Amino acid sequence: MMKVPRVESKLRILSFKIKFLTQVADVKNNLNTINDVAEEVRNSDKLKRVMQTILSLGNALNQGTARGSAVGFRLDSLLKLIDIRARNNKMTLMHYLCKVLAGKLPEVLDFVKDLAHLEPATKIQLKDLAEEMQAITKGLEKVEQELATSEKDGPVSETFYKKLKEFLADAQAEGRSLASLYSTAGKSADSLAHYFGEDPVRCPFEQVVSTLLSFVKTFERAHAENLRQVEAEKKKAQMEAEREKAKAAAAHKKAGSPEPGVSDR
Repeated sequence: MMKVPRVESKLRILSFKIKFLTQVADVKNNLNTINDVAEEVRNSDKLKRVMQTILSLGNALNQGTARGSAVGFRLDSLLKLIDIRARNNKMTLMHYLCKVLAGKLPEVLDFVKDLAHLEPATKIQLKDLAEEMQAITKGLEKVEQELATSEKDGPVSETFYKKLKEFLADAQAEGRSLASLYSTAGKSADSLAHYFGEDPVRCPFEQVVSTLLSFVKTFERAHAENLRQVEAEKKKAQMEAEREKAKAAAAHKKAGSPEPGVSDR
């Protein structure tokens, strides 16, 4: 080991080489998730119809005011639907939205199925991806530098040089492909904010997907509660009908029974 020139640098390069494919695969998976969720949101007709219904409800509530003819709404308004309650305090606007959709557009209630990559996307931080990309780029630069230096070492670095040269050719191709995918994913992340009429600077990718996921979970919970309420009302009505039937049967039986003290002849 003492005879190996720049042994510390070579060990760092070998460590980078060992981790390279796994690191690239992880970054690529996250970048593909960004592209996928952006496409899913933009292409979901069911989500569009849900959003259109929310806008219609908002305009109906604000009828007669300056906000009663809105052509859109801020994305964070989705999180406020659960806070707006009816006068009896028993139903929120989210519950009412689910009720309206169940009655008029039941086919859109499962819109979440269109958004398969939404939840995975909420675990992605663009800043972390940028740091990963920078680490890969710098790592490849150090490999190039070490390769150029090792070429001059002679026989002592000959095997190392050959192996590193083979690795670098493939790694650089992977790096170029990853850089292209990174650029595409960046545009997809911005397009997601633009799709909802938001500024990517003020409403970055992370905020868009986390808001959408919170809306989806609240929507599903409200719809489930509506279903339980409908079922409870059915059971209550059924029990009431059975009680009325029992009362009627008892009254009929009493009316048809003989008077006390009167015997049959």
